[in-house]
Amino acid sequence: MNKLLEAGKIVSVFGLKGEVKVQPWCDTPDFLCEFDTLYYKSGTPVEVERARVQKNIVVMKIKGVDSVEEAQKIRNRVLYLDREDVELGEDTYFVQDLIGLKVIDLNSGKEYGVLTEVSETGANDVYHIKSESGKMYYIPAIPSVIAETDVEGGVMKITPLEGLFDDAEEIR
Repeated sequence: MNKLLEAGKIVSVFGLKGEVKVQPWCDTPDFLCEFDTLYYKSGTPVEVERARVQKNIVVMKIKGVDSVEEAQKIRNRVLYLDREDVELGEDTYFVQDLIGLKVIDLNSGKEYGVLTEVSETGANDVYHIKSESGKMYYIPAIPSVIAETDVEGGVMKITPLEGLFDDAEEIR
């Protein structure tokens, strides 16, 4: 598992004093505002002096970035968070850790494919499962479907909704 996880991208400059707008890649923009330190991909720490939500964007002041010109230089950089700085609730996972899990039937042990993507729909997330033949299936990330998630073991066990995999002849 990667120590650093993508948290958002600096998309533009805000104002004249070096603030930047960050597009958060978190469940909520408020989550990104909780961090005093973020990181660049290289692992270089980025000290956050202040951050606030404006609509669905985070306006952030980074220590040492004090002008429009300096802020412009860091535009399009991705910011990372250290997974050790986050305390996740029970049965809560980073999306990055779910990608690549093998999805199998809890009762029969049939393998449906690999989780390749997670979409947010508002009501619940939707997991994209790619079968060995390349067919895509979409399952709701709800407790009645997701029975077990074993990130360390690389497996997610599900109880599929009736009819969801009926056309999946390639299932082993």
